[in-house]
Amino acid sequence: MRTRNLKAALVAVCLGAATLTVVGTTASAAPTTVAGAPAAAPAETAKRYLVTGPKTSAQRSRVARTGAAIDLVRPDDALEISAIPSEVAAIKRLGFTVTALGAFPRHAASAQSYHTHAETMAELDQVVANYPQIAKKFSIGRSYEGRDIVGVKISDNVAADEAEPEVFYQANIHARERITNEQALYFIGILTKEYNSTARITKLVNEREFWIIPILNPDGQIYDMTSDTQPGRMWRKNRQGVDLNRNYDYKWGCCGGSSSSPSSETYRGPSPASAPEIRAVQNFVKSRIVGGKQQIGMFLDIHSVANLVLWPFGYTTANTVPGSMSADEEAAHRTIGVEVARFNRYTPEQSSDLYITDGSSDDWLWGDQRIFSYTFELGGGNFYPAPSQIESLTQINRDPLLVLAEYADCPYRAINKQSQYCPPA
Repeated sequence: MRTRNLKAALVAVCLGAATLTVVGTTASAAPTTVAGAPAAAPAETAKRYLVTGPKTSAQRSRVARTGAAIDLVRPDDALEISAIPSEVAAIKRLGFTVTALGAFPRHAASAQSYHTHAETMAELDQVVANYPQIAKKFSIGRSYEGRDIVGVKISDNVAADEAEPEVFYQANIHARERITNEQALYFIGILTKEYNSTARITKLVNEREFWIIPILNPDGQIYDMTSDTQPGRMWRKNRQGVDLNRNYDYKWGCCGGSSSSPSSETYRGPSPASAPEIRAVQNFVKSRIVGGKQQIGMFLDIHSVANLVLWPFGYTTANTVPGSMSADEEAAHRTIGVEVARFNRYTPEQSSDLYITDGSSDDWLWGDQRIFSYTFELGGGNFYPAPSQIESLTQINRDPLLVLAEYADCPYRAINKQSQYCPPA
């Protein structure tokens, strides 16, 4: 099997050097704020509301344009949102009805049942200790408060950089979406524990390189989980105050899908990739360009709580975009999305069918890097599902996570055009 020099590949990275560090099992030093000072307190505080009246994607996009974060579209089309007072006023001016919602239900022992950041890092250490031949920790860089952004690489020859299709899954970009970390840990678990015992998983680990980051937003996750009142603080952004999923350097702030207000839940930041977490992701992804070719063939951003499978684009309602999304590219994205939705019973749709977003992960991974990209919105009814739901909410995505990885070598196989787009080397 041909191997590549990973260290050399990481030297030539755009936007500065991407720090892809193999991480041992020792604890990191106490974090220090990268920018030298904590973020300023917002002038307004977001609260939960129910919006009735919007029925279509266009109407939901008008709500999103105010800067409010649309948390959930209910079956009756009512929207659960997180919004600051000025956004609530703007939504009312659109003619929609806004009603205050209370806090999410408290769940006994919630904090103990979901993995804290420290417990997640300890579990990754244990995985590497138990399966050193196929699992290795890595860091793509540091968060705003100076914490390592840690993941696990899984492959049969994990110490080597092999010429195999690569899979990149990230979770917990939004701090309060706590179940997403559990989803990533579940998948790491089945890839390692079932290696050499389950034929399908053994084949994938032998033929793929998996890069999995369970907590992309460690500062926010820690802050959200240190609430005095369970289940959490409802914190969405990083601790710099930026919505990380509006900060990617593709169509940033282009189309009314984010906010310029630092108080807003969808604040896109002062400039593209201004958040250190997003710079780290983008640099890591670019570091996987080896010999002029992007090695990552499949990307997934794990969110909650809407039971959806989404694909690009979010910034435009057009299904195809000249030079950015051809008819075959759209068809392959859609066909794979529909296929995985048959397993988890989520609703499959283009991201903008929900509402317009800009500066999002999927749009950058596809628009900038041409990596087939998806978002899973896990279920559970709210951002803090009862601990008793964790197992069912994560296990339902066993097949979808595996299917995406199986398509990493040639997504065009989904539309029977592999001979056109993926000819034998």
